[in-house]
Amino acid sequence: MSELKRTPLYDLHVELGAKLVPFAGYEMPVQYPLGVKKEHEHTRTACGLFDVSHMGQLLLRGPSPAEALETLVPADIVGLPEGMQRYALFTGEEGGILDDLMVVNAGDHLYLVVNAACKAQDIAHLRRGLPEGHTIEELDRGLFAIQVPKTAEMMARLCPEANASLSATNGGPLDDAS
Repeated sequence: MSELKRTPLYDLHVELGAKLVPFAGYEMPVQYPLGVKKEHEHTRTACGLFDVSHMGQLLLRGPSPAEALETLVPADIVGLPEGMQRYALFTGEEGGILDDLMVVNAGDHLYLVVNAACKAQDIAHLRRGLPEGHTIEELDRGLFAIQVPKTAEMMARLCPEANASLSATNGGPLDDAS
């Protein structure tokens, strides 16, 4: 077995006593000392912050990235406003679903988040299906998912400059909030 990768939050997970397990080539936290039930209740009543840095993060660039991606997903990417995100599905040549992904219109390019377990397959699918002149850049950086209901309060504390602009359907880069 090859050596497992670690997300940028690995040391914090260890410090907080996380139980780490292999997942999609990474050492990922599966639970903390409070236990799964308490974590679930906290997420449902307050806010949960999840390290999803193991997922594939890609930049799609080229002369018409939205039009190009629309040839691979049955979703309106051309009409996606800048700064907004949309859930989409990669489909195969026969029309079946291969995987799902998130797409953010970042202005002159698209930011894609693909599933960790299918990252290599999704990237290969993009490379095969995109028209000439389009490039895919793989990113290696932290990525977080935040679940409600007190997301706005947490963001106001951790990253005040983002609080006013982020919602469930938009995305953008944020600086280190430390």
